[in-house]
Amino acid sequence: MPIYTAPTKDMAFVLHEVLKVHEQDIPGYEDLDADTTSAILEEAGKLSENVLAPLNPVGDRQGCTLENGVVRTPEGFKDAYEQMRAGGWMGLDADPEYGGQGMPYVLNCAVGEMFVSSNMAFNMYQGLTHGAYSAIHAHGTEAQKQTYLPNMIDGIWSGTMNLTEPHCGTDLGLIRTKAEPQDDGSYSITGSKIWISAGEHDLSENIIHLVLAKVPGGPDGVKGISLFIVPKFMVNEDGSLGERNAVSCGGLEEKMGIHGNATCVMNYDGAKGFLVGELHKGMRAMFTMMNEARLGVGLQGYAQGAVAYQNALGFARDRLQGRDVTGVKNPDGPADPIIVHPDVRRNLLAQKSFVEGARAFTFWGAQMIDRAHRNEDADAEGMISLLTPVIKGFLTDKGFETTVLAQQTLGGSGFTREWGLEQFVRDARITMIYEGTNGIQSLDLVGRKLGQSGGKHVMAFFELVKSFAAEHKGQDEALDRDFLDPLKSASKDLQAAAMYFMQNGMKSPNNALSGSYDFMHLFGHVCLGLMWSKMAVAAKAALAAGTSDEAFYTSKLATGRYYMARELAETGTLLKRIESGAEPVMELDAANF
Repeated sequence: MPIYTAPTKDMAFVLHEVLKVHEQDIPGYEDLDADTTSAILEEAGKLSENVLAPLNPVGDRQGCTLENGVVRTPEGFKDAYEQMRAGGWMGLDADPEYGGQGMPYVLNCAVGEMFVSSNMAFNMYQGLTHGAYSAIHAHGTEAQKQTYLPNMIDGIWSGTMNLTEPHCGTDLGLIRTKAEPQDDGSYSITGSKIWISAGEHDLSENIIHLVLAKVPGGPDGVKGISLFIVPKFMVNEDGSLGERNAVSCGGLEEKMGIHGNATCVMNYDGAKGFLVGELHKGMRAMFTMMNEARLGVGLQGYAQGAVAYQNALGFARDRLQGRDVTGVKNPDGPADPIIVHPDVRRNLLAQKSFVEGARAFTFWGAQMIDRAHRNEDADAEGMISLLTPVIKGFLTDKGFETTVLAQQTLGGSGFTREWGLEQFVRDARITMIYEGTNGIQSLDLVGRKLGQSGGKHVMAFFELVKSFAAEHKGQDEALDRDFLDPLKSASKDLQAAAMYFMQNGMKSPNNALSGSYDFMHLFGHVCLGLMWSKMAVAAKAALAAGTSDEAFYTSKLATGRYYMARELAETGTLLKRIESGAEPVMELDAANF
């Protein structure tokens, strides 16, 4: 049975000592004092460790079943869902006007990491609901908000997002689902959607589907897409549930992982739907969900890496095999624990340094979302828009890689179901695919986000790194050598790559697009280098102040030094690949592959 321990101490370090949430001029952050955040994180940790984590292998083994149109979730999921509801966890950062607690999004992300690490498939049920809530909250009418949001926040009702169809994935302009206007102002929705997470299940009384469809006579392509609320059960004027809508689950996907979540084929056979936002502006409304979902998927990527690392570390400390080449470390045993061996340590440090850096990066991104929304800060909105494909793409690529490294730590044991590592690998794999594949994320980054607002946001990022390094340079020789100098070097590689695109991308777009994936990873490494530099500053400040937990902060510095020396060095290789241009990628004729 795999284990999970909520990393509440490290989360508190990031929130209070690195991001200094209590010092930010963001409405609601005045509530994020150490005692409040500690109490919330500790309670979420208990729920994750004691309720959700034990159900993770159960959900993987049992999966979901479809019987006569009804989807049954795995044993124990319904009771766990009720405990989530009772604790108010589904509305932690939701609008108090509709029953939410109004806490900042950054705290919701911290709690969400624990829920994902302990049971990713289970957490997807409320995760999809949160996205649907956000879209209705941002674009729905007041009547729609009053009708749907309180029960979605409570968890009595859940939500989904319906985009993909059998013949099209990323290219949503090809969707065929129709929305026929009706005399009462509603629309008749007809079509099929596939890969709909939590599309049908037995956890909530009603499911509020958000469906992309086209109204006949509208513009072609994505300009003709509208967004509709299509409830599983109609809602009466008094708020009670009425008749069943003409929407049904036509089948469950048999998947590589996340077996505990119902991934459905959804059929709409003249179902009654209600327009959300403006006609033909559905993509704008849907992207309220998509952008939030993409940060959430990045979180899923590193959160699976985090729990995998915990299990790899436990195994490495206990598994006896071989002797330390520098001298016996376990003289009373037949062999030394494998954690003494340099290659095992390399493996573990690659996992640990990524997970901790990714946590800080994601929380920093969540703080930007809070600043953008709560302060109506256009610069913060621009920065998180730039970084969203990096968070989604880089953190899921490296998160999956981390689960594989953790599995490798266990050797043959990692390949067996008993130890649980193979489930983490399988569950993490989907994060690189859904909410826009990582190849699409890299194209979005280079093709759209890099030049957004005339390059204003990427230039602001470069300036942010430069000013941080300048602010702290000369204060500590070791800080300069181990953190700031590598950070500046990596940032120069990133700037050189962006300059290459500017100089070569216009005359040959393939020069930019052939290097987009490498650029996304280069950007991700610089972001984690920045985070590790920030954490190093915080750790050194704590040590200088005479902390009582010296081991925590010295360990933080040692882990950061590993990342800056061994992982951040990849930026040079990535730059070389980018500068090789399109020719090595495009030269081979398609017929000769």
